[in-house]
Amino acid sequence: MANRNLAHFVGRKEYLDDLESLWRKATSSLIACRGRRRIGKSTMIREFARRTADAYIEIEGLPPDREMTNRRQLDHFIKSLADQTASSKEPVDNWLEAFHRLDDQIDDSKRTVVLLDEVSWMGGYDIDYPGRLRTAWESYFHRHAKLVVAVCGSVSTWIRENILDNTGFTGRFSRDYMLPELSLSECAEFWRQARSRVQTKEIFDVLSVTGGVPRYLEEVDPGLSAEENIRRMCFMPSGELFKDFDAIFNPIFGTEIDLKRKILEKLADGPLSAAELTELFGLDRNGRISAVLRELKEGGFLSDDAGLNPETGARARVGKYRLRDNYTRFYLKYVAPRKAQIEAGTFRFASLASLPGWEAVMGLQFENLIVNNAMSLIPHLHLGNAIVESAAPYRNARKTADGGREGCQVDLLIQTPMTAYVVEIKRKRREIDESVAGEVQKKLSRIPRRKNMSLRPVLVYDGELSMQVEGSGFFDAVIPAEKLLV
Repeated sequence: MANRNLAHFVGRKEYLDDLESLWRKATSSLIACRGRRRIGKSTMIREFARRTADAYIEIEGLPPDREMTNRRQLDHFIKSLADQTASSKEPVDNWLEAFHRLDDQIDDSKRTVVLLDEVSWMGGYDIDYPGRLRTAWESYFHRHAKLVVAVCGSVSTWIRENILDNTGFTGRFSRDYMLPELSLSECAEFWRQARSRVQTKEIFDVLSVTGGVPRYLEEVDPGLSAEENIRRMCFMPSGELFKDFDAIFNPIFGTEIDLKRKILEKLADGPLSAAELTELFGLDRNGRISAVLRELKEGGFLSDDAGLNPETGARARVGKYRLRDNYTRFYLKYVAPRKAQIEAGTFRFASLASLPGWEAVMGLQFENLIVNNAMSLIPHLHLGNAIVESAAPYRNARKTADGGREGCQVDLLIQTPMTAYVVEIKRKRREIDESVAGEVQKKLSRIPRRKNMSLRPVLVYDGELSMQVEGSGFFDAVIPAEKLLV
């Protein structure tokens, strides 16, 4: 069995429980695990195997380069298999032969997990790879009752287009996981024993930069302040979060890399529709922009935020794409403009709070983090049995009597059939005073709503709240951020 000693594993209970249920089937299982790079796809499969399997085989495709060939991928597959099992190192001629050799190493008396990692790299040099894998599944792997085969990769679109949407695989996959970021409560576990000693604000400052990406959170040193953790990760040439954007948006992780970067740069300044992006980049309406946006959405970088219209109850006609990935937002807004200084080692600051625009940037980062974790607010809204129909930012603009335009922007609008919860998200070093109620009251007056729908203001905050706000009774729910970490 391959070495599976893992660091402290955090979260994914729902997925691990679901994976464990596969062993109760009478037949083998083929699963896909997709999602953003660094989100922990392979790590979760390894943890599943560590907890429940008797044997584990992991083979990862080689990263593409100018010299890469299908022959090299095949040879690497055979060598990796031989290193973990008693199989031969004799070369094979094609992928069906390679999969047959893998099949020879599966012991029917043992629960076995096989991980084919970065499968887009592995199979990207042979147009017949998907067909060979399907044949291997039907002819070899499917015969084993105690086998789970997982295909993983950071290029989610390749897996979808070449395997999941391939008619030859219809009905073959037992699971297709699109792995999300960790929840806020799971993220808090990375502070381990220090959690009870660390101020909530410090945890949220770090999470506002990293989001719920496990690999980034592994870099957090619980013994250091949030400021020092952010400095080391983002503002030093060796920092993981200083380097990772260029590593992600690299041709080995897909196509249209330049266009993807440009789209993200634009969306870092605010949400835009597909039509607005098409016009900005002077593209023809030929589906190219739609394909790229879909890839970025599947990769976990964007959300289309097409919530319900509270006036009609129908899905919004035009969704705005939002840059949902907190790390990417932070990198583009605050790290990239200082990249040359950081690389030269000349970027210095007395404290993060002293940096120009720091509070405004971190306020937006915190807001984005909470919107991404909207469902964590639901237990605090006392909805009873009401069904949540929509949870997304809300924007509208309409003409006024004098011919002008009056806008309304709500951080988060959570809608049930009878109620819309208007969520205001605040992060401030200074006290949050009663002016917040005035801001929200103005928004309430500008939200059109259908008959019999109630509007309920909600405040989610990180910082100090004035007694006037707490005692006014204006907000139907006041949720301190620390409650979301439990």
